[in-house]
Amino acid sequence: MAKLVQSPPKYTPEEWHRSNATQYKSTDQERAAAERLRAECERLCVDREIKTQRSQSDVNKKLDQRKTDITFWKSELDRQRDDTVREINAMLESKEKLEKAMSDTDFPLHVAQTCQGFRTGRVGIDLVHDDVEVQLIKEVEVIEGIRALLQRTLEQATEQTRLLRSKKYYLEKDLKDKFTAYSIDEHCSTLNNKSDNISYSPNKAIIDTKSVAPHEWELFSNVNILKAERERAASVTLRGVIDDIVDTTRNDMKRQRQVVNAAFDKRIQEQVEAKETLVDHLAKVNNEIKEMESSIAAVEDAIASKAPPMKVAQTRLETRSQRPNVELVRDPVQFRLIDEVAEITGTLHQLQVQLAQLQSSLKGLNRRQLSLEEDIQIKSNSINIDENQCKNLRQQLPE
Repeated sequence: MAKLVQSPPKYTPEEWHRSNATQYKSTDQERAAAERLRAECERLCVDREIKTQRSQSDVNKKLDQRKTDITFWKSELDRQRDDTVREINAMLESKEKLEKAMSDTDFPLHVAQTCQGFRTGRVGIDLVHDDVEVQLIKEVEVIEGIRALLQRTLEQATEQTRLLRSKKYYLEKDLKDKFTAYSIDEHCSTLNNKSDNISYSPNKAIIDTKSVAPHEWELFSNVNILKAERERAASVTLRGVIDDIVDTTRNDMKRQRQVVNAAFDKRIQEQVEAKETLVDHLAKVNNEIKEMESSIAAVEDAIASKAPPMKVAQTRLETRSQRPNVELVRDPVQFRLIDEVAEITGTLHQLQVQLAQLQSSLKGLNRRQLSLEEDIQIKSNSINIDENQCKNLRQQLPE
């Protein structure tokens, strides 16, 4: 039995016309929408192109402004670096002044201490703590004080030089960073849409968390500059102090050297006069001994009665010669005791002229003769030390 084939449905003419009309209308609507979209896209492209060009132009202007800012700060940092370098060189010259001033104290200190050593060779009564000794001690103290001051100042100058070099390092580091940043921005300003070395870097379109604000960037360089200026100002002040110290210490040494030399001249004159007086007394004693050897006296009791006062006076003199250090002073008691001995000696001399037996008084005069000769030798030794050894050595000191 043959299978029946079902025919597709059939539309009426009205339906066919209606379908065509619907198709025409939909097509017109889609075409109109497409035209509007194309027009909007064209306007958008034109608008975005204009905006992109404006943005790129604005970036270029900002790059130029940024390069100008970097150039300004580079010039400021350059100037500060150059000023700091000059100040470092000036401070190094001041350090050399201090080192030379320090070395200039070596020989004067050696001379003063050597003179102190020479004068320990004085003997007997001349081993006195006189004005020369006082001034020599003061001279050593002055020089040692000067050396300590110079050393402290030299340490300050060394530290100031270190600080200046530290500030120079940070200025140069900032300058290096500025140079690198300028080179980068200069390269960026040369890029354009036709450049070969451009590529996508979508991950870089963010603000780096390590980045700083413009005012922080300016503040960083400004702080470096202010620190450098502050250290330079401190260095200038210190250099002024160094110049004053070098001049003052040189004058102090010279003034004390003159005081010591004057004390030496005065002391040598006193020793020469004392020696001449002793020589004169020795000649008189020698003459008196000769006269007393030919004289006759008979008053032995009178001679014996003068022995205790002589012993008391001489004992006092001997005992008082043991006074320590500065207590060994030529006070009125000392002069009076010497006068007392001289008076008793004169009395003995008068009595011994009259004595029949001259033995005890002659021994006294002989002792005096030996004492005078010993004292003259002591004075000669002291004069030789002060004049020939100390003064000749001190003449080598600079004026």
